[in-house]
Amino acid sequence: MEVGKLTVNARTNTGKGAVRQLRAKGLVPGVCYGASPDGKIAPTPIVVDVKALRAALDPVRKHNTLLDLTIVDEKQGQRKLTALLREFQVHPIRREVTHVDLYAIDPEKPVVADVPLEFTGKPKGAIDGGQIRIALRALSLKARPADLPVKIEVDVSPLEIGDNYHVSDLKLPAGVVSMTSMHQAVVSCAAPEAEEVVTPAATAEGAAPAEGAAPAGAAPAAGAAPAAGGKPAAGAAPAAGKPAAGGKPAAAPAAPAKKK
Repeated sequence: MEVGKLTVNARTNTGKGAVRQLRAKGLVPGVCYGASPDGKIAPTPIVVDVKALRAALDPVRKHNTLLDLTIVDEKQGQRKLTALLREFQVHPIRREVTHVDLYAIDPEKPVVADVPLEFTGKPKGAIDGGQIRIALRALSLKARPADLPVKIEVDVSPLEIGDNYHVSDLKLPAGVVSMTSMHQAVVSCAAPEAEEVVTPAATAEGAAPAEGAAPAGAAPAAGAAPAAGGKPAAGAAPAAGKPAAGGKPAAAPAAPAKKK
């Protein structure tokens, strides 16, 4: 198994000013903690060269690369440990590494690490329009450092519409135990989503009239001519030439004057 090599220095200066000086040199603060064959290790402040750390990580194993770590302390001399990169913090805007956590381990004792899942093949259900849905991208596994797999392959070819895989369906190497629940869903092949059909709304009987239009059956406004066959509105003036109810006929319009 390929093991990266990394040398770091013990950090004695603390505070924001000291940290700014480190970052100006391409260095970042960090801490090393955990256990070794000799016992537990008290958290040790360290100074890490980010470029050296990236060069020490296996491009495939990445965080799970076993590091042959050397801590250089001016007072206590050098200390050699086996460690894993546990975590690193990144600046939210500049995306620069700002802090590193190294976890010292005993190579002969199991450790817990996240191992990525790699999905291969095309589900049978996809031919019928099914959709692949991934619920989990990595597994939390427990094993001796040398037994940790680089990745777990998941062949989704047998999946038909409605089928799914759980953690219990995955094949793990000998000596490797999943810390993720065995009932956790990993991937499924879902039925295609039905397309929504939008039908235009038909003009129904009794629908609201257009803006400004009088509703059906409503009496005409005062002074307006009645509709054909309808009665005039109360108080409306009679049409010219027709007598009002119980009254005299209205005066006829005057004849135009003759030209001389």
